[in-house]
Amino acid sequence: MNDSDQGAGRAARPKRADARRNKETLLDAAAAIFVTSGVEAPIRDIAAKAGVGTATIYRHFPTRADLIIAVYRHQVEACAEAGPALLATSPTPHAALGQWINLFVDFLVTKHGLAAVLQSDNAGFDTLHAYFLDRLVPVCTQLLDAAAASGEIRSDLQAYELMRGAGNLCIGADSDPRYDPRRMVELLIAGLRRPH
Repeated sequence: MNDSDQGAGRAARPKRADARRNKETLLDAAAAIFVTSGVEAPIRDIAAKAGVGTATIYRHFPTRADLIIAVYRHQVEACAEAGPALLATSPTPHAALGQWINLFVDFLVTKHGLAAVLQSDNAGFDTLHAYFLDRLVPVCTQLLDAAAASGEIRSDLQAYELMRGAGNLCIGADSDPRYDPRRMVELLIAGLRRPH
């Protein structure tokens, strides 16, 4: 085996479990800080919340855009993985849908400010948006289909439309403390129920 083969083998090896957990802790801390302080929050605040030094953050994410993109992808994955888990553990498919939409709203609130940071890189933003749709629309479709099959909601709903509607209800939440997008989205999900 030559040096390049050995290097390829190292690159393909999965990260240790503790390294993955540490990175997830860092991404969760960054997401929490982004919610309270926006994506331009000082790196030292993120480091303090994660319990690491700023050098650790820069080692993993050399630029702020790298960190923001990683947080975005991490949250998309968490939201995607939650859908089937909620469907398996919730009392009804409609309840699973409601819980998942709440996670989706949390994600939307966290990503506030992403577009402004990536404005100079439209291709990067477009790639993230495509990734978002590719991962989350099928999960929402699965939840809607299960709730429709159980007779809880009407069957003519499209996941993209529901996600777009929930997203539109989140607009303005950061500029008006009297507005609660979660309440509006809760009403939207309640309104999907079939009349008895």
